[in-house]
Amino acid sequence: MTRGEKAEALFLSGYNCPQSVVLAFADKLPLDEKAAAMLVSGLGGGVCRMREICGAASGMVLVLGALRGYSDPADGAGKAALYAEGQRLVKAFAERNGKGSCICADILGKPRAPEPPVPEARTEGYYKSRPCAKVVRAAAEVLAEYLGETE
Repeated sequence: MTRGEKAEALFLSGYNCPQSVVLAFADKLPLDEKAAAMLVSGLGGGVCRMREICGAASGMVLVLGALRGYSDPADGAGKAALYAEGQRLVKAFAERNGKGSCICADILGKPRAPEPPVPEARTEGYYKSRPCAKVVRAAAEVLAEYLGETE
């Protein structure tokens, strides 16, 4: 199963967008799956259903940071390198997701405004009404390709 397929399957099993992307790369992360899922759980819905940056994009950048990030606050070169890589990834994600954006509201075709904090029930209609399963797949594919993995 490719990273993209895994991310899509995780989303369809009930994980939110950032969890789906991050858990698709769990074998590469320096923390266990439960901790990873908890760490990114609040980034769903474009950060707590505020419809800002897409959770799939956030998850992608979090994996990048875990693999290639910096830890020394004085490491300006490391920070700049990570930001440059992250910008390339997010741009590639925006191009691949079919909406040309990394903003959750734009991807969903919704107004840029927070929604009630209670998530919607994961019904058949829910999955048919939004592109999220394909969006998390696109994010995982972009990241896998960037990391040199072949899908």
